[in-house]
Amino acid sequence: MSWQRPDGRKADQLRPIQFQPRFTQFAAGSVLTTCGNTQVLCNATVQEGVPKFLAGTGKGWLTAEYRMLPAATPQRQERELMKLSGRTQEIQRLIGRSLRASLDFSALGERTIIIDADVLQADAGTRTTAITGSFVALANAIEDLIRRGILTRSPLRHQIAAISVGLLHGEPMLDLNYVEDVAAEVDFNVVMNEQLRMIEVQGTAEEGTFSRTLMNQIIDVAEKGIGELLELQQQALGGLTLE
Repeated sequence: MSWQRPDGRKADQLRPIQFQPRFTQFAAGSVLTTCGNTQVLCNATVQEGVPKFLAGTGKGWLTAEYRMLPAATPQRQERELMKLSGRTQEIQRLIGRSLRASLDFSALGERTIIIDADVLQADAGTRTTAITGSFVALANAIEDLIRRGILTRSPLRHQIAAISVGLLHGEPMLDLNYVEDVAAEVDFNVVMNEQLRMIEVQGTAEEGTFSRTLMNQIIDVAEKGIGELLELQQQALGGLTLE
């Protein structure tokens, strides 16, 4: 018996995606990203200066923070203040690694870009939505730096997007919602650039194991979804030229 998706989507179909760029007033770049019922507010802030290990190198840096608001899920969660959960630390490191793969830090100069990804509503896929949305916020911030004459050329070298794929009743399913995420036998998060080259793959068997053949099928489905996300990012940005 094949898995029947709760929302009626095909196995390789994304949830409805919407980007609302420049959603906040004060961040250099921002976007509210909606993926089905998941909503993530992504802001990009630019600060002069870099961490000590980069001081004097002429190179910039990017770091990310991720939080889930207490009422983002059906049961209120305690707000994370001084101590972050292991999950939160893992996700914000993933966001940072993924977006750093998009930049030429020599062209950025000794500046730090801080990405803030705040989950307003969670229906699975928050980390992949945060990465995909944060790239739009990052591109907006770079555009702002160029418009203000702070940068003469863009440090953006690659476009970045991410998606989840799960194995349900032996079939790869793209862009899982919460019901599917809980039921999945295998769960993957995949990050790629505009060349569909992989930046990171996180794959876990929740029950049993999976074969190399199944993994290849999962990556194929992820690649299709990411290709569509890249096009939607381009539309939200009004086109994007990479150096």
